[in-house]
Amino acid sequence: MEDSVESKLTLKSDASSEPFSYCCSACDCSEEPLRGKVFRNRTKARSMSMPSAPSSAKFRRTQSLHGPSPVATFGPKACMLKNPKAVMHIQDPASQRLTWNKPPKSVLIIKKIRDASLLQPFKELCIFLTQQKNMIVYVERKVIEDPAIANESFVSIKKNIYTFREDYDDISNCVDFIICLGGDGTLLYASSLFQESVPPVMAFHLGSLGFLTPFNFDTYQSQVTQVIEGNAAIILRSRLEVKVVKENREKGSVEEISLVTNGDKTMQYQVLNEVVVDRGPSSYLSNVDLFLDGHLITTVQGDGVIVSTPTGSTAYAVAAGASMIHPNVPAIMITPICPHSLSFRPIVVPAGVELKITLSCDARNTAWVSFDGRKRQEIAYGDSITITTSCFPLPSICFRDPVNDWFESLAQCLHWNVRKKQSHLSSEEEEF
Repeated sequence: MEDSVESKLTLKSDASSEPFSYCCSACDCSEEPLRGKVFRNRTKARSMSMPSAPSSAKFRRTQSLHGPSPVATFGPKACMLKNPKAVMHIQDPASQRLTWNKPPKSVLIIKKIRDASLLQPFKELCIFLTQQKNMIVYVERKVIEDPAIANESFVSIKKNIYTFREDYDDISNCVDFIICLGGDGTLLYASSLFQESVPPVMAFHLGSLGFLTPFNFDTYQSQVTQVIEGNAAIILRSRLEVKVVKENREKGSVEEISLVTNGDKTMQYQVLNEVVVDRGPSSYLSNVDLFLDGHLITTVQGDGVIVSTPTGSTAYAVAAGASMIHPNVPAIMITPICPHSLSFRPIVVPAGVELKITLSCDARNTAWVSFDGRKRQEIAYGDSITITTSCFPLPSICFRDPVNDWFESLAQCLHWNVRKKQSHLSSEEEEF
């Protein structure tokens, strides 16, 4: 168990394995690169080593707009001032590879609940990991207590499986990587279990939609073996850090209400897809003010507004008229839902800005907010929602690489929608 706690994830670049230094070549900097130091008053659970920045003479432009970065010099004398608060370093997506500081010893399996078609793949995966790979397997208690899997062939395996309960047991320091069995919702649920550093996630497409699940379960043994050996590409999917501040109407003061509470400890809630503010059950249009870094941008009057990550751009946001953005693009999307006028269209702002949403003073009703479809709650006058880019992204393991996986997922979802429409038309013809 001690080895599993100490196992750490790093990102390996094809160019170099040396840690990245934020000192530019134009500065006379004698500082050493940061290694294992406290980051934002918190020791990082998993280190992310970055490649050293090449000189301008050796810099080779790649297909990515964000090549080995930052390119420190601009002309003979200009350079970029280093930012000590930088969250993550953007590099060529093709060079992001998974490696392990120590061999992984534990794995968390997330299975879609109440899906009989996943019972057999779940059993096979547990047997493979426990018997052939000698790994410690964590599973939710409500999954392992399912009567459908309580048979003689699985009794011996259940003894080697550790269980946990959502919102009660903290397994953040016990899991080396995660395997998801299901659709995109299963990956969103896995993200919600980790409020800080997230282990790498390997998602198998066994659900209705497979936008975030690139792996096919038919060859799971060889694919899982490659991940355990550290031979896989990886993409960092940015998440949103959200705070809700509610006015204490009894005492007339304002207090911060955390979205996830564990005793006296308050944790930040992390969102992988989107934050949705809507009008709820009211028949009136919602009327909310949108602030960007403290400046009022606009008042959104309509059915609501969506604040999404690039990962969430292919979910609710694209249905509301937004563009689809590759997960490697550092950005936050703001999309109005059925706006009342043409004064506000979908916009994209840089990652790292702070957004604030409040109920407008002339709003005729309250609003409702949800986070990846969960934790839905009412927002009244005096309440506010603060959203910014989280410094804890979700590392998603790729089947090929970040670019090819994304375009293939677009094609698969398009074909899935076409097949669904054709089956619906054929059923209508049969009824007719």
